[in-house]
Amino acid sequence: MTSDDKDSAIVLAFDFGTKRIGVAIGQRVTKMARALITLSAKNGVPHWDKVTQLVKRWQPQEFVIGIPLNMDGSEQPLTQHARNFARMLQERYHLRVHEVDERLTTVAARERLFEEGGYKALQEGQVDSVAAQLILQAWLDMLA
Repeated sequence: MTSDDKDSAIVLAFDFGTKRIGVAIGQRVTKMARALITLSAKNGVPHWDKVTQLVKRWQPQEFVIGIPLNMDGSEQPLTQHARNFARMLQERYHLRVHEVDERLTTVAARERLFEEGGYKALQEGQVDSVAAQLILQAWLDMLA
């Protein structure tokens, strides 16, 4: 990948959860992220065919994964599950995976959705994809 390719790279981001995994998309050149979709998961394992469809459609050059940590920065039980998911993504798609501290992104996503649309927005299952958007936006902002 040349420098220009890397600068315009499409990035898919994931907000990992055991029941739902939020997905967002962004681009290095615009440094903008947007919520995309929320995938169902069973014990943290998504329907891999749906992930593959996203990868084929968007053709990302890299992934960003939110890593859940406690407020003091220590690991919690979900931390290793998120890292396992990150490793599975890398092994399946052979793309670089960046881990990002995701503390408080779900809270921020809920607040944003409530401000924009009240309780209805919260009930439509957008929290996880908006959390993925916030994770990706934080990573893109770090690049600047």
